[in-house]
Amino acid sequence: MTTRLRVAEFIEGRRAQTIITALIVLNAISLGLETSPKVMGTFGEALSAFDAFVLTVFVVEIAAKLFGRGWGFFRDGWNVFDFVIVGIALLPASGPLAVLRALRVLRVLRLMSVVPQMRTVIQALITAIPGMISIIGLITLIFYVSAVLATNFFGGDFNEWFGSVGASMYSLFQIMTLESWSMGIVRPVMVEYPHAWAFFVPFILVTSFAVINLFIGVIVDAMQTQHTEEAREIEAHFDADAEKLREEMAGLRAEIAGLRQSLQQSG
Repeated sequence: MTTRLRVAEFIEGRRAQTIITALIVLNAISLGLETSPKVMGTFGEALSAFDAFVLTVFVVEIAAKLFGRGWGFFRDGWNVFDFVIVGIALLPASGPLAVLRALRVLRVLRLMSVVPQMRTVIQALITAIPGMISIIGLITLIFYVSAVLATNFFGGDFNEWFGSVGASMYSLFQIMTLESWSMGIVRPVMVEYPHAWAFFVPFILVTSFAVINLFIGVIVDAMQTQHTEEAREIEAHFDADAEKLREEMAGLRAEIAGLRQSLQQSG
């Protein structure tokens, strides 16, 4: 085994990744504490030193992976993600760029790459994007048609809520989220338009209960597909190991048979 391969296996091993995960969590806590002037007044130097230490460890980790994997490092999307996050943390954060210090909190997002369960969820969400785009297109169409109707129906008396297509879409979005939709918008409208419920109730049923549940269905299906693929990969790995073991046993039997034959001939 070459030195580069040993380095790659060590830095990607469970022990090293457990340490990295712990440092990410501790760094998230320290970055939160830095927002408190009182804490910074007492422990500011210690927190800054710890932040620099964590960043150094992350840089060493990325460098070790680059050394171990070479250009193959960039073939893994999660490695690229980690590289970008750590690279952002290395940007100068003084003078006019001082605002970039706030971007240090992005390091916490590295938990998504080092925790396998989080990686599974993110990969499932990425897989679900095509289906979600179709649903977003559908709900946008429903919102536009409903906004045009609401503007024509109620815009004259309720200009603030339905005076334009944009205002109507925002009001309908509030109604879809069920945030103060009844007492805040619909009932006042029904004072002037008693039959307005015939418009708002179907809209809520279609958007809040039907279309939104399609999002959940697409994500759940993507999660199931992701788990199925992972199970197939694990099964294929076990099958490969079993086949390798069978080949080794067959070779061992052949060697034993050869030894027996040699002993018999010599005896």
